[in-house]
Amino acid sequence: MDLQAKPVLVSNDGDIKRPSREQAMDAVRTLIAWAGDNPEREGLIDTPKRVVDAYGDWFQAMTPTPRRSLSRTFEDVQGYDDMVLLRDIEVESHCEHHMAPFLGKAYVAYVPAEKVVGISKLARVVEIFSKRLQTQETLTQLIAQAIEDNLLPAGTAVLIDAEHQCMTTRGVHHRHVSTITTRFTGVFKSDPTLQDRFLKLARG
Repeated sequence: MDLQAKPVLVSNDGDIKRPSREQAMDAVRTLIAWAGDNPEREGLIDTPKRVVDAYGDWFQAMTPTPRRSLSRTFEDVQGYDDMVLLRDIEVESHCEHHMAPFLGKAYVAYVPAEKVVGISKLARVVEIFSKRLQTQETLTQLIAQAIEDNLLPAGTAVLIDAEHQCMTTRGVHHRHVSTITTRFTGVFKSDPTLQDRFLKLARG
């Protein structure tokens, strides 16, 4: 068996040519061998397939955008002009530096200007952007920007509180240390009272 994984091809315009499934499984076999184990032993023989399947799940949204999820909006809100807040949205993403998971919760709010969106769609936006290799800071920014661009609200607030396994299970091995990132736009940025109210409700 050839344990040398084939390189990823990059076109002249910088686009990545996605490797085949077999190439991906060969790469997993290479890592198993590099770790000092035998990729052909019984307990590991199907591991490359399982890892590739898992990556397909973890990173299934590398390409899709949340535009479709946020496209169906409603304008008849009976004059409602206060914040809409979702708490405790599950976050399962992966650090782009070590490809290790970071897990936590997202708190997302916006103040409608002319339209609102179904609340499940906000959770869907978090899910879509979570399935990528990235930093937590980038994830926070992407969620806020998607809401801004698609709903045109008076303001948006996003808070993510997550534990990074690249810190808890390797390196400094500091368990139970969480990272908090925030992004405020519009009235959440200009009005400290509203921002404080969001933070209190989010962390409740």
